[in-house]
Amino acid sequence: MKAPLKVAGIDHVVLHVKDLGRSRKFYVELLGMEVEHEYSWGVFLCCGNQMVALFEVEDGERIYAGHEMNHMALRLKSGEYRKVKAVLEEAGIEVSGRRGDPHCIYFSDPDGHRLQLLTPAEQ
Repeated sequence: MKAPLKVAGIDHVVLHVKDLGRSRKFYVELLGMEVEHEYSWGVFLCCGNQMVALFEVEDGERIYAGHEMNHMALRLKSGEYRKVKAVLEEAGIEVSGRRGDPHCIYFSDPDGHRLQLLTPAEQ
């Protein structure tokens, strides 16, 4: 069966955040994403050929981190596992790994969205 539509890729994924400035700083200054464009209510960040959009919720509105999405995996261009882990821990971030996988680091963003960093295979 031939599909009537053909998706070319993911344009962006939206994460709801409580404090746009805090989340922008986390994704730009720690994870190295670049701002594509931004508004008072949100920012679109370049992540390879895709984007991650951070949309600030209204005061009192809940964020459902961990319920809307299990996790978002991000592949690093470079970085050795122990050094990447140390950078996150020095920033006060609690990290975990996956047993038997020396390239996988799990942690949460300031709003509790679960993230995974995949370090490159050693050359």
